Amino acid sequence: MTAPEQIVAERPWHKVYRELGVTAAAPKIAERSLADYVEENVKAGANRVALVYTDKGVEITWAQLDAWANRFANLLRSLGMQKGDVMGIHLPNTPQYVVALIGASKAGVAVSGVSPLMTPPEITHQVNDARIKLLLTLDALYNNAVAPVGKDTPTLKHVLVSGPIDFLPGWKKWLAYTLKKVPKIDLKPMQDTRVQDFWSAITGAPASRVYTQLNFDDTIYIQYTGGTTGKPKGAELTLRSMFSNARQGEAFSPYDPGNDTIAAAFPFFHMAGLSLVLVALQNAAKFLVVPDPRNVQMFCAMMKQHPPTVLANVPTLYMMLTDAPEFRGIDFSKLRVALSGAAPFPVEAIKKLEAIIGEKKLCEVYGMTESSPLLTSNPAVRPKTGSVGIPVVGTDIRIVDVETGTKEMPIGEPGEIIARGPQIMKGYLNLPEASAKTLREFDGHVYLYTGDVASMDDEGYITICDRSKDMLIVGGYKVFSVEVEGKLKELPFIELSAIIGEPDAQRPGNEIVTLHVQLTAEGKGRDRKDVEAQILKFCRDNMAPYKVPKKIYFHDALPLTAVGKLDKKALR
Repeated sequence: MTAPEQIVAERPWHKVYRELGVTAAAPKIAERSLADYVEENVKAGANRVALVYTDKGVEITWAQLDAWANRFANLLRSLGMQKGDVMGIHLPNTPQYVVALIGASKAGVAVSGVSPLMTPPEITHQVNDARIKLLLTLDALYNNAVAPVGKDTPTLKHVLVSGPIDFLPGWKKWLAYTLKKVPKIDLKPMQDTRVQDFWSAITGAPASRVYTQLNFDDTIYIQYTGGTTGKPKGAELTLRSMFSNARQGEAFSPYDPGNDTIAAAFPFFHMAGLSLVLVALQNAAKFLVVPDPRNVQMFCAMMKQHPPTVLANVPTLYMMLTDAPEFRGIDFSKLRVALSGAAPFPVEAIKKLEAIIGEKKLCEVYGMTESSPLLTSNPAVRPKTGSVGIPVVGTDIRIVDVETGTKEMPIGEPGEIIARGPQIMKGYLNLPEASAKTLREFDGHVYLYTGDVASMDDEGYITICDRSKDMLIVGGYKVFSVEVEGKLKELPFIELSAIIGEPDAQRPGNEIVTLHVQLTAEGKGRDRKDVEAQILKFCRDNMAPYKVPKKIYFHDALPLTAVGKLDKKALR
């Protein structure tokens, strides 16, 4: 496969590029792996800090990180893992995760992130689909989530079980176990699978250099994406797609190699978290490894000790941070950019954040697993609030009709986003039909059909309307759930809301607009009938009749995905 051709045709957003001094072509990248970048970082500054873990002062230098990665790569080889094999990482954000990513690169082994939130049947599907031979997990997850899958996963030969305090100094480990702050867990055996302690195995492996040449079109990550229906699909991401995308995003928000500190709470098993780790490793940045993003106090303590130059979080976490007094005590004088993605960011919440971190620093982005993940970015120096910005360099985006995907929509008209560029996946693993449905020809080129509905203005700024699967049809009219949910944010007693379509038994092909609501603390203290009546009056006063909810359900807490997005699949 040759490199994708450069996108050179004039597009609406190219005028903005010229204002920003950015070229339209995708950046040229060298055919280098993650292991190459890390070894270069060691040469440039072996004793500089690469990772900071928790607020307990655990710091790992580039030399130490490279040595641990070599040990892990040697361990993989001793267990029979070869180039092209697949290992799964079933962990929250920990140093072990980063060590395993680099070690896998050194050994030429592909990686598949396995969510710690998965149930045994879900893990079984991913292990079997990706043919995972080795799984790295956490002791607290092992007995309930991993041990039960042994009898149903014939390819899984090895499980390494790590602990949350593996990288703490010896005396701190002893203290944690002695005071029973961290429990020691008796591990259940697995049928036909060898189970080992990660720490004993890696410390017993040699630290001699391991290196495997990787090529642009090698699959290096198999990241699973859920969608709203069916089993998760494994997107095959290549060396070219991942490292091209890292450079594409830097055009609007350049990094300062060797001098940046990145504070991000996206989970590493999610595409956004994985991409941020790769960006940090490519640019020799200090990375704050946040094991529990909901522990706002710990996250703030880490940032106070290591003031960030780059922030990256979902809107819900930003809102949690701005409500925390500790967040106001952090030095944001060197912060250049605050990245936000995965969900819409309410305007009032943006203003509240900017009052603390400074104006013209927020950069809303949009992407998906299948695009490694970045497709658009809202330049912080030229933002349009409410939009997700313009296509990143080297990316062509069209808005096409939702029904057939064959007709380009006029400026301002909503339709499905389709995209092409070097960051697009190779395809879905073992799913040729699904790949052909998602990667389709348009105007003589193959585009990724995203399933997201959006509109584009005359400068190329894109505003997300909805997921095509979340778009409702009511009496022949299209109802965009994101639009209704965004309007409901104006009601002070609504904390979160979700619009879901229910089939209308009386009118086949029609849907009933159903509203699910999570109230604020103040709202929960009010009479539900009064609250419902006020919601309905607000909707009738501010929305077309077909958009007004016909059913309203109240929840103590709406379900969220691992990265803080509303989980509409769970609601359905």
